[in-house]
Amino acid sequence: MEAGHVLVEDVRDAIVVNRQMARSMNVEIYSRRLETFRVTETINRRPGIPPRSYGVDLRNRRCDCRRFQTLHYPCAHVVAACAKVNLNVEQFIDDVYTLERTLCVWENEFPVLPDLSTWEVPMTTFKLVPDRGLRRNPRGHPQSSRIHNEIDIRKKFDGKRCGLCKLAGYSRNKCPQRNYHVGQLSRSDRN
Repeated sequence: MEAGHVLVEDVRDAIVVNRQMARSMNVEIYSRRLETFRVTETINRRPGIPPRSYGVDLRNRRCDCRRFQTLHYPCAHVVAACAKVNLNVEQFIDDVYTLERTLCVWENEFPVLPDLSTWEVPMTTFKLVPDRGLRRNPRGHPQSSRIHNEIDIRKKFDGKRCGLCKLAGYSRNKCPQRNYHVGQLSRSDRN
């Protein structure tokens, strides 16, 4: 404040950057009375991609990029619109960003906390008991919490099925028709 600054340093830096970006934007005045503009970005455009344009409403403090209404200080589009009609950009910066407001926040004195050993802590009158139903199983696969229906019910099956003939009681290695299937496979491989 002694140096004559009114705004917080971060906002001052952001306004400087926004002024530099605003120099390369085209501004069309829609209504001088309603303070509405169409600002078109021309910087960093790749060939074949049309330039982006944003609507700026100074009276209602709105920009289509939403930075103006979110951050409460002018974005580059608002700075470009203000430059077009010779308005002071700083009038659109919220009072929260002034050094006076910042000092008001920090001017309150914080009380000194007493030593931790002198604190009076009331005894707990209840016992915390964890809900064992919410506890995860630390080992194995996670348990499914899906509700099963009739599609999920399998028919009871006794024993193994053969992978070749699909009959119950033995596996593929002991299938009586194994030689027949192996012979078929070898003949079809030759063709």
